[in-house]
Amino acid sequence: MGKAVGIVEVFGLVAAFAACDAGCKAADVTVERFDKNKPANADSLPVPLLVAVKFRGTVDNVTAAVDAALAAAERVSGIVTHHIIPNVEEDTEKMLKLSGFDKD
Repeated sequence: MGKAVGIVEVFGLVAAFAACDAGCKAADVTVERFDKNKPANADSLPVPLLVAVKFRGTVDNVTAAVDAALAAAERVSGIVTHHIIPNVEEDTEKMLKLSGFDKD
């Protein structure tokens, strides 16, 4: 089993960078690759691209990073959702490595 992971999904790449920066400054965490999603209803969203920022570390550090990331993303374009997994299972670890940014 791995470290805790905190996932923050936001509207747009700028919000993702702001969330990532704030989270990394707030706590001792590392960042997995960003992931993206363009949902079917993208035209009705504030920004048509959803980006997930994934923080790794201890539960306390990940929680602090997610809290800071949420505040930063809210100031830019908004938050879709967030979640913290305290102890990631091996199969979930594999899924965390996937990224829509790897696709054309």
